[in-house]
Amino acid sequence: MTNILVNVAWPYANGPRHIGHVAGFGVPSDVYARFERMKGNDVLMVSGTDEHGTPILVEAEKEGVTAQELANRYNRVIAKDLCDLGLSYNLFTRTTTGNHEHVVQELFKQCLKNGYIYKGTQQVAISPSTGRTLPDRYIEGECPICHAEGARGDQCDACGNELDPDELINPVSKINGETPRFEETEHFFLDLPALAEANLAWLNTREGWRTNVINFSKGLFKEVKPRAITRDIDWGIPVPVDGWIDNPNKKLYVWFDAVIGYLSASIEWARRKGDPDAWRKWWNDPSSPAYYFMGKDNITFHSQIWPSEMLAYNGQGSKGGEAGPLGPLNMPEQVVASEFMTMEGKKFSSSRGIVIYVKDILSRYPVDAVRYYISVAGPESSDSDFTWAEFVRHNNEELASSWGNLVNRVATLINKNFGEIPALDESKLTDEDRALLDEGLKAFDVAGRFLETHHQKAALGEAMRFVGDINKYISATEPWKIKDDPARLGTVLHVAAQAVSDANHLLAPFLPHSAQKVWEALGGTGTFSPLPRIEEVEDLDKPGFHYPIITGDYQMGVNVHPWAREEIVPGTPVAKPAPIFAKIPQEAVQEELDRFETALAARREKEAERLAAEKAKLAEEEQGK
Repeated sequence: MTNILVNVAWPYANGPRHIGHVAGFGVPSDVYARFERMKGNDVLMVSGTDEHGTPILVEAEKEGVTAQELANRYNRVIAKDLCDLGLSYNLFTRTTTGNHEHVVQELFKQCLKNGYIYKGTQQVAISPSTGRTLPDRYIEGECPICHAEGARGDQCDACGNELDPDELINPVSKINGETPRFEETEHFFLDLPALAEANLAWLNTREGWRTNVINFSKGLFKEVKPRAITRDIDWGIPVPVDGWIDNPNKKLYVWFDAVIGYLSASIEWARRKGDPDAWRKWWNDPSSPAYYFMGKDNITFHSQIWPSEMLAYNGQGSKGGEAGPLGPLNMPEQVVASEFMTMEGKKFSSSRGIVIYVKDILSRYPVDAVRYYISVAGPESSDSDFTWAEFVRHNNEELASSWGNLVNRVATLINKNFGEIPALDESKLTDEDRALLDEGLKAFDVAGRFLETHHQKAALGEAMRFVGDINKYISATEPWKIKDDPARLGTVLHVAAQAVSDANHLLAPFLPHSAQKVWEALGGTGTFSPLPRIEEVEDLDKPGFHYPIITGDYQMGVNVHPWAREEIVPGTPVAKPAPIFAKIPQEAVQEELDRFETALAARREKEAERLAAEKAKLAEEEQGK
């Protein structure tokens, strides 16, 4: 048994998550975690909501609430959405916990002690109208290197180079379009150049990474500069240094603290479990691999920033040093980054109304239909496009007609002819029967290799290819025509039921909700495919602070079935089945497109009203002068 750490990107708590988000970090991480549990490995899957930084303050101000109130609201919304999607977190928490603050400050202090954090000054972007520090990502302009428009204050997506806001040509604030002013203020910096050699050496040992991810990651080291890890802001984690810790306007920068959440969530999980050191099996044992799942816009933070923080904490950069009480910490085994998903050819944008929120799609369609489409058509290694026509087609042709109909046919034939799983008569076995059973066994090896190397589309394709072959077997053997040979009929249906069971095991990581139903359709009892649950908890370090967590019981042999054939048992009662999947009416495609256009029109109208109001206000101010 291997300890497998599955670290899932932390959704930002300034609004509900949409399908583009969960296609990158959500469903792929859960498929992998479920697969590794079925293999018998001890998986720890953690994440939570990322709740610090200026964007939270901006949104809170817009809504007339405090930053904590806004974070509380969206933490709850996001937790429910991800739980409803069936994501099997051992712990989904948040970054405003006392535990997270303590862990972040511990890393900062050790990195400072080892010499990889130092004090300096930096030109900081300030909003002239509010006096508030602007986050790097909220400033856009022309890239000084490749001269592409729309470069952000932290990075140019066109050329991939890291930037500082004051380097941009003609910078403007994304919040209100004003030109920021720059002021020099004192900050702490992470000495990335002193960690670059060790970071790149680690990257050069990585094997099996997606080509675009490893190439992009190595490209980050063409030119490395120190990065400020504090901000002039009143919302965030206090800087644990004398003269700074009580300063209400100096906090740790959100990108420094958020990635530490993987570690703090693991520690919180262990503390809640009543075994405070349990997390160390995944973080201190070099034989325990850690996989990080995210969208490609987060690669920098997971292949450069977080590894550099760990190297600094471990004392493994050019300045030496020693690991603190939490270390030495394991470096990532792999950064599993997906590309982007668009919607009907347009880039997802909540602000422009180009969006499908998780809550909305799950309120109208089965959760496994959504998971299946994300898995079969998602942005695994290239950008992909969500279209309603394809969503409906995949559900109707593959889930309902091919897989769901197969399960229903086999269970109905068994119920009608025997009422229980029939016995297999060895004397009645044919080469065709044996070939199907052998194919089922081989499918575990083939699909398993694909999943181990993060080729989930190929693994799902192998499972569905096997489903297609079971359908061909049913059509070829025509069990409904076997009238005078009950032993042969029983053998055919036993083989078919075993094959369906095999296929269900293959599909369980992708379709956990329906996998339970298929298990029960063949007479299975108890939990086949465990689902997560939400629990209300009190903060471990801040009495009176309550919040929801996602957790669950995923113990192998109790709630998790193996990634292998489980022999079906003759005599197991099989009732008349209910449909597992339903077809989605074709009219739903146009209904969704109309809903989309209506939402866009409403958004355009609202934006026009806002601009008109601003224009009127400016005219009024001019008159007053």
